[in-house]
Amino acid sequence: MMNIQIFGSSKSFDTKKAERWFKERRIKYQYIDILSKGLSPKEYQSVKQKVGFDALVNTKCRTYEDLEDRYQRYVTASEWEAKLLEYPELFHTPIVRNGKEATVGYCPEIWANWE
Repeated sequence: MMNIQIFGSSKSFDTKKAERWFKERRIKYQYIDILSKGLSPKEYQSVKQKVGFDALVNTKCRTYEDLEDRYQRYVTASEWEAKLLEYPELFHTPIVRNGKEATVGYCPEIWANWE
């Protein structure tokens, strides 16, 4: 049985596409608004282990550009991780979890293989 969680934003086109993909297949999922709820440190570590840190960061968002302008030279990798948890708008969405499996972005070819 699948236990799908979609962490996304209502403004994200790919989040809407992911929700539609699961709805069309009558697969139940839990939607979590990443902007208001974020990811817990434990959820973050689980997802990062599957997809890697770079896949999680939306380098095209305004918050990233602002933080990069302010901190780029001074911020270590672990400090960037703290910023990611502090500013959930930095996450690339949707983040889709199924137990220990996870994807970032619109990935129907992977979801189709989840059981």
